[in-house]
Amino acid sequence: MRTTEKNSTRCGRVIAIGDIHGHAAALESLLQRIAPQLEDTIVTLGDYVDGGPDSKGVLDQLIELEFRCKLVPLRGNHEEMMLGARHAHSDFEFWKNCGAITTLDSYGDTGRLDQIPTAHIDFVERCVNDFEIDTHFFIHANYFPNRWLKDQDHRTRFWLPLSDEMPGPHFSGKTAVVGHTPQLTGRILDLGYLNCIDTGCGYGGYLTALDVNTGELWQVNEQGRPV
Repeated sequence: MRTTEKNSTRCGRVIAIGDIHGHAAALESLLQRIAPQLEDTIVTLGDYVDGGPDSKGVLDQLIELEFRCKLVPLRGNHEEMMLGARHAHSDFEFWKNCGAITTLDSYGDTGRLDQIPTAHIDFVERCVNDFEIDTHFFIHANYFPNRWLKDQDHRTRFWLPLSDEMPGPHFSGKTAVVGHTPQLTGRILDLGYLNCIDTGCGYGGYLTALDVNTGELWQVNEQGRPV
């Protein structure tokens, strides 16, 4: 699977969207405010499923969004669990303890993986591990500052919260844009060299989008009301 995308993106906006966690109403409202255009690049940082009431609706919207702009969907740890659950019962049980029941409920039958459409599995499988442009790189959870993106290990890339290990600036000089670690104040974490835009959607907080070049910010609550 391709793990790194490169794009100089000379025209159009580059907008990152934080962890959605099954909140389809929030995603729909946020996209209405952003109004994506064909020349825009939208990078979704992963964790599309688990927690909120409509993971199915989130994946439906993201698949449709691929026809409206250049969508770069990253894989989060919850998508990793979703894919792993198809291959081992122990992995399925682990996923259920991390929010899978609400995801499966959104497909109409708790506990049945075969209710998830092939199109949704295909979408999750083609999500990429990371993405970079001339000035920024995007990864779900965390990174080692002295390693290329392709060399980041699985635990760091998908699972390691900033609260456990705060990285320094990446040796490439690019600004990191990450999710995974909820900022429950509702404000993005801006360290200059790193922006964490997971602002707690799924934990009673907000869904956030950030234009990485201009700093323009859009936020809605879990019900989709603008903040």
